[in-house]
Amino acid sequence: MPEATPPFLREDGERLSVGGDWTLALAAQLAGAVARQRAGLPEHLRIDASAITRLDTAGARLLLDLADPGRIDGLDPRRHALLEAVARATLPDATPARRDHGLLELFERTGAAVRAITRDAIRLVGFIGLVLATLARSLPDPRRWRPTALAYHLEQTGLDAVPIVVLLNFLVGAVVAFLGATVLKDFGATIYTVELIGYSFLREFGVLLTAILIAGRSGSAFTAQIGSMKAREEIDAIRTLGLDPVEVLVLPRLLALLIALPLLTLLAMLAGIVGGAVVGALSMDISPTLFITRLHDLGATRHFWVGMSKAPVFAFLIATIGCLEGFKVSGSAASVGTHTTSSVVQAIFMAILVDALAAVFFMEIDV
Repeated sequence: MPEATPPFLREDGERLSVGGDWTLALAAQLAGAVARQRAGLPEHLRIDASAITRLDTAGARLLLDLADPGRIDGLDPRRHALLEAVARATLPDATPARRDHGLLELFERTGAAVRAITRDAIRLVGFIGLVLATLARSLPDPRRWRPTALAYHLEQTGLDAVPIVVLLNFLVGAVVAFLGATVLKDFGATIYTVELIGYSFLREFGVLLTAILIAGRSGSAFTAQIGSMKAREEIDAIRTLGLDPVEVLVLPRLLALLIALPLLTLLAMLAGIVGGAVVGALSMDISPTLFITRLHDLGATRHFWVGMSKAPVFAFLIATIGCLEGFKVSGSAASVGTHTTSSVVQAIFMAILVDALAAVFFMEIDV
């Protein structure tokens, strides 16, 4: 191994000459000399490093303590590249931070949000197509049906949700009756509270409130269940067994919700109307017989079918969104929570959006 050449630093007033071996073996000796030289070194003084015989990363870092790479001359291309690499790895970025005026950040975040919404919409449409294709392939073949899973999810999404759905709609029906009576009393038209209750719950409130409750209750459960399986690699195990995760996990939940949500909607409509009828009987002297008679004169059957026609659409959207968000889970507990929240938000948004579009549609065709 060649004998080490002692390093040196010499200043002649116009430049600082350095030479010898600038290596890790001599780093301790060099560090003191560099510290002493740097104390009185003018900022404009250039460094002549042509006499350096050997240079490694430790010596390059000590050279950078004297000056930045632009003020160091005399190094061959290989050593200069080493110096630049050490500078990039160790020196702070001298580029001033871009001043944010707020407007650019607003445009940037708006664009990112639009891009994310577009990406999620495309994924949802693709997943809906995949679910429909799997459903069309599975329904004609009874051997691929899963009645046990269907019964379990029907109980979970339907039967277990009956108390909260009935109670909520009963209370909302009572509140709507109170508000309607308060406003209509000033015009001497308290009796029209019956039409208000019937029209609102048969067409809108019954199905919409039920869809929102099911989105928060069952849609989030679908995401959490499938997301937890994704995190534990159970979905990979299903694929390894030669089974289709969409057929095994999605279709039973989808079919259960398609059955449960219309039934829950029917109960919600009845509960809301009963809540309004109770308030009418107790505070507005509207007997149950009169309430039912006016409800029949309203044409309740037509409004009932308008509301019920939206229930399967809401059920399909809630189930597909909940399952899709579960499949998006990346593997951590935090990801399960994030996608569960996203599932609830998307399902409620889609339910309200579809309900608004349906209201405009039925109004245009005079139904």
